[in-house]
Amino acid sequence: MQTKNFKIPITMNLIELHILQSFPVSCLNRDDVGAPKTAVFGGVTRARLSSQSLKRAIREHAASLLPSRFHGARTKLIVEPIATALIRQNIAEATARETALKIADKLAKLDSEAPSEEGRVRTLTFLAPSEIDSIAAGVATALADDRAATISDAVIERACKRASLSDGADIALFGRMVASLPSLTLEGAAMFGHALSTHRSDNDIDFYSAVDDLKPKDEPGAGMMGTLEFSSAVYYRYVALNLGLLSDGDHLGALSANERREVVDAFLRATLLAVPGARKNSMNANTLPSYVLGIHKSAGQPIQLVNAFESPVRAKSGLVEESVTALKAHHTTLKATWGIQCDCEVSLPDCTLTDFCNSLTRHVQ
Repeated sequence: MQTKNFKIPITMNLIELHILQSFPVSCLNRDDVGAPKTAVFGGVTRARLSSQSLKRAIREHAASLLPSRFHGARTKLIVEPIATALIRQNIAEATARETALKIADKLAKLDSEAPSEEGRVRTLTFLAPSEIDSIAAGVATALADDRAATISDAVIERACKRASLSDGADIALFGRMVASLPSLTLEGAAMFGHALSTHRSDNDIDFYSAVDDLKPKDEPGAGMMGTLEFSSAVYYRYVALNLGLLSDGDHLGALSANERREVVDAFLRATLLAVPGARKNSMNANTLPSYVLGIHKSAGQPIQLVNAFESPVRAKSGLVEESVTALKAHHTTLKATWGIQCDCEVSLPDCTLTDFCNSLTRHVQ
């Protein structure tokens, strides 16, 4: 049995973001009972935002900033797009539909419990339009060859690998897993930590009631009542971007350096501006980061600064100010103790967002 030899780099060409953001009354990321997620860190309960909830918000925001590059879609409904692409390759509609079902089954296995006309697969599949078009083109060529009696996994895999991710920067950044065709699995160039509050944070309960507008006025009582849980906290968020991985052939190597800079710029802006959308109408907690430390390391390792808050911050002149002080002090100590070399350090609000992004994206090759 042959296995691939993976080289694990000792150092990486990295951009890192260390973000402190204060959110008021909110429930940005819910658990299975609808309560704000928490975690124990430093022996006390902290408010938590999962990396998954943050990544989705960032991916959607980046797509709004640079739609031509962030055009991937993660869905179980891949049959219809593939069939449509095959039809564009002059394949008859019935044949295109039948072939699309075969391709989808090989990519992610058809869901036998879903309606046959729907063509749903069992697992979410992350594909860019260019990849779907490449699959269709490769399969159309195979169908035109009389020697190709069936569409093999090898045909599908070659068609997928032939396409660049020029319109799938979200796939290059966030990665994907394709269990049935492991060669299509892609390690994401971006790395995320779960956001934790810099201080102790316990969930609170909001009791609410609603009036029935058409109930007789002499009839007492609310139309409905209930409770919701919420929290408010200053979060530490960590995001890193492996620039070396981003520019290789399986990721965005087909783009020019300027085009990759555009992608990274959109990613940085989205990371700083996006907020998970849970309860955005009833508990609108949209805020901007209070402090951001941006770092470029030409040869380093991704290192969180979360241990600045292992001993929870206590409010003296506000939690944000104390958190910023703790973060800066911890970073200074780490650099002195471990000899960490930072080629560039830039912070918000000490400059504008545009200057901040320009200082980091100039290192993208």
